[in-house]
Amino acid sequence: MKVVVIGGVAAGTKAAAKLKREQPDAEVVIYTKGQDISYAGCGLPYYLGGDIPTREDLIVNTPQKYAGLTRVQVHTGQEAVALDAAAKTVTLRAVDTGADHTENYDKLILAVGAEPFVPGVPGTDLPGVFKMRTPDDAIAARDYVDKNACRRAVVVGGGFIGLEVAENLMAKGVSVTVVDMANQLMPNIFDPEMAGYVKRKLQEAGMRIMTGTALQGITGTDKATGITTDAGPIPADMVVLAIGIRPATAFLAHSGLDMFKGTIKVDDKQQTNLPDVYAVGDCAMVHNALTGAPQWSAMGSTANITGRCLARNLAGHESLYGGCLGTGVVRLLETLNAGRTGLTEAQAKDAGFDPVTVICVTDDKAHYYPGADSFVTKLIADKATHKLLGIQVLGAGAVDKMVDIAVTGISLGATLESFNTLDFAYAPPFSTAIHPFVQACYILENKLSGAFETFTPAEYAAGAAADYQVIDVQPEAKIPGARWANLSQVTGPIEGLDKDAKLLLVCAKGKRGYFLQNRLKSFGYTNTRVLEGGAYFNKVKVPVTKGTLTPEEIKRVKGLGCLQDKRYPDVFNVRVITRNGKITAAEQRAITEAAEKFGSGEVTMTTRLTLEIQAVPYANLEDLMEYLQQAGLRTGGTGSLVRPVVSCKGTTCQYGLLDSFGLSEKLHERFYIGYHNVTLPHKFKIAVGGCPNNCVKPDLNDLGIVGQRVPMIDPAKCRNCKICQVEKNCPIHVAKLENGVLHIDPDACNHCGRCKGKCPFGVTEEFMDGYKIYIGGRWGKKVAHGHPLDKIFTSEEEVLDVVERAILFFRNEGITGERFADTIDRLGFDYVQNKLLTEPMDKEAALKKTVVGGATC
Repeated sequence: MKVVVIGGVAAGTKAAAKLKREQPDAEVVIYTKGQDISYAGCGLPYYLGGDIPTREDLIVNTPQKYAGLTRVQVHTGQEAVALDAAAKTVTLRAVDTGADHTENYDKLILAVGAEPFVPGVPGTDLPGVFKMRTPDDAIAARDYVDKNACRRAVVVGGGFIGLEVAENLMAKGVSVTVVDMANQLMPNIFDPEMAGYVKRKLQEAGMRIMTGTALQGITGTDKATGITTDAGPIPADMVVLAIGIRPATAFLAHSGLDMFKGTIKVDDKQQTNLPDVYAVGDCAMVHNALTGAPQWSAMGSTANITGRCLARNLAGHESLYGGCLGTGVVRLLETLNAGRTGLTEAQAKDAGFDPVTVICVTDDKAHYYPGADSFVTKLIADKATHKLLGIQVLGAGAVDKMVDIAVTGISLGATLESFNTLDFAYAPPFSTAIHPFVQACYILENKLSGAFETFTPAEYAAGAAADYQVIDVQPEAKIPGARWANLSQVTGPIEGLDKDAKLLLVCAKGKRGYFLQNRLKSFGYTNTRVLEGGAYFNKVKVPVTKGTLTPEEIKRVKGLGCLQDKRYPDVFNVRVITRNGKITAAEQRAITEAAEKFGSGEVTMTTRLTLEIQAVPYANLEDLMEYLQQAGLRTGGTGSLVRPVVSCKGTTCQYGLLDSFGLSEKLHERFYIGYHNVTLPHKFKIAVGGCPNNCVKPDLNDLGIVGQRVPMIDPAKCRNCKICQVEKNCPIHVAKLENGVLHIDPDACNHCGRCKGKCPFGVTEEFMDGYKIYIGGRWGKKVAHGHPLDKIFTSEEEVLDVVERAILFFRNEGITGERFADTIDRLGFDYVQNKLLTEPMDKEAALKKTVVGGATC
């Protein structure tokens, strides 16, 4: 039997290898278009980010290694261009020469996979525009980022691959905007409220996300410089198209195969409608295990499973493919993973079920164990039968274990109650005593029984609780405008609350709300609802009457960049962060529009080169920040954190020695954005000055960087001129002729570089360009000039390294409430300098340390 396999990545190589093991005498031949086979397509984003270091790590098997292991013949660089099922032949074309030849078969396996979808808009062929389908795609993208020092990227597509690419680009220090035409991230994979939570978390991490935004084109001439959308232009140094994939089956259009939207229809043995022709992997249409409906499952897991099943069927065993469930898992951030399987709530309705859902927040392991976090779980079941239909899980931990339990249960037709007493593994580092999956089942069972009456986050967002009074059930009052109930002291009816009043019980995650609801029911309350997911998952808003903002809430919004206008109880000026005072025209328009929509229409400048939108009512703050986020802008610049970076004009100033805007933008991306969630003992300000004139007073900041041009004088060229031009032009008068030779006091020279070119004989032609770094400056109530580090730094990377070390050192050894200047005074400048320049530093330990901020101004 001669079996020809077209395609050599996942499904094709799996089917060929298994068939050769089952039938060693069979002639099995693989033809594939590319030069690589069996590569880790799912690992490409992680190569881009550097988690996978080399190209070789992406290649599971080379053609030679694979052929040696399996005894399957492999031919690379051969593209299938036609199928004649009647003659049982396939036509192949050599990629390098274009020559065609015909190959006959007894059995044909089509595993041609899929190819990236490239929209028909201008600019997609520009340098700097990438897809993410093959190892060469990932290699080219990583090389481009490194060689071009890319700082801004646009990823078009908000599915798994697009978000993985975005996360890995951010890990390389690139500022990322994700654009998707759909109204949510990961459409048809997660329900809108779960996708909305993901969007918020990604935005908090610094990723700009624009949903409901259509790509119109890619800008640039020699290379990509951004994109245009129906929401306006977005500048970028590179663009990644992760819009989706399409089956690579165009050559089969007239073959007689039964296809749907390019996918090849198969039965549960992977047989097509043509005799002896089979299809597996991304080019094949399989079916849903739960509904039986056709479903495309372009996943490496499906490809391998169906490839193995097909090989066993061809070898004479019955190995029916049981169907897919749309299972997937993805790392979105270092602290956020997402997994899902089964039907979404919308899909369950479309499939004819009557779905009931719950969103719950549970511990992912024993809460007291180091590294414990939470799972946000959405569980979906059929209301009548309690049959499990689907799950969606978000969290920092092992969301895959939750998903895998659900896969098993759905595949076996389990109900919620089927899991109640299962003996799942437990130890504090791994799980909770009652498994978090079982906890989710219990909560949904309580909801089905009526013991737990709730509003889902989707219902709450749609306004279902508009006429309910919010009762804050958290250990401390945290919801502005809500009435706080101290759960431990609720021993009877709550004074002032009528027993048939509509009450929405909101706690941090949901458990305390349930406890209070249970208690209130026993006291005769008839109309209570618990908000599923609590304040952890939902953005809870209570209309605040004038003058009722608590000091805690005023402090919270101040941390978001909202400074109270002390003339009014509920009006704020909102700081919009700029990159050192530089903004684009589109950003300026967005700020102006935001000021008109949500504030007084006025915008002021601060001394730190941020903009403040004036007179924004408290009720408008959240909408204002969301509006600015869509334009790629954020608010902030207050609290015990790294503050926005200040920069002088740099290269546009006649005295400028360095690109201060360029350096300060790198500082902004790496330390303001990169560290914006890292609490410090006090605020930490950074300034960049292009020369020693110190226009932006860098030495009056916690860390100041000043451009330097250190003269390397050549005394041999000195002619002892009667009037020395260097001495005459030295602005601080430290260049002197001494004994007929020019001398510049190295301790007195401020390295301004003004003597460059002044000597007609070339005494001052040679210079060392670099940076001086001052630490421990401040202005305000208690002025302190910074101490200069002894070293002149000669590269931006050295500077960036010292800045990071200073931040981490301050976090690790500073005391709550003291400025960096105080820390240096307490510990001694020599000690601090030694720590910053020579001693090893444990970044991970410094970031893990618990630090309480103490900013007072």
